[in-house]
Amino acid sequence: MIVTCVHVWVKPEHIEDFIKATKINHENSIKEPQNMRFDILQDQGDPSKFILYEAYQSDEGAAAHKQTEHYLTWRDTVAPWMAEPRKGIPYSVIAP
Repeated sequence: MIVTCVHVWVKPEHIEDFIKATKINHENSIKEPQNMRFDILQDQGDPSKFILYEAYQSDEGAAAHKQTEHYLTWRDTVAPWMAEPRKGIPYSVIAP
C-alpha cells in the first residue's frame, strides 16, 4: 500500500469552492480499482489548510489516479485557488 498526504493551502475566499470541487474528486477517486482511502481533512485551527490522505494498493494505482479525468479536472480547477502550490508527500505504510 502507498499513501500520499497532499498538503494544500487555499486562499480564504475559495475555501468553499475548494471543498466542493474536492468532494467531487473524492467521490470519483474512491471508485478507482486500487483506491483504498481518499480522505479530505481540514485544519481545525486554520480552515484554509487541508490534507488529502490518499491510499492506493500500489504505486501503479497511485500513478493511474493522476491520469483520471476527475483528477485532471480537479487539479486544473483548484490550482488558481491555492495560496501556494500543493505538496504531496508519499509514505510507505508500516501498519496496519
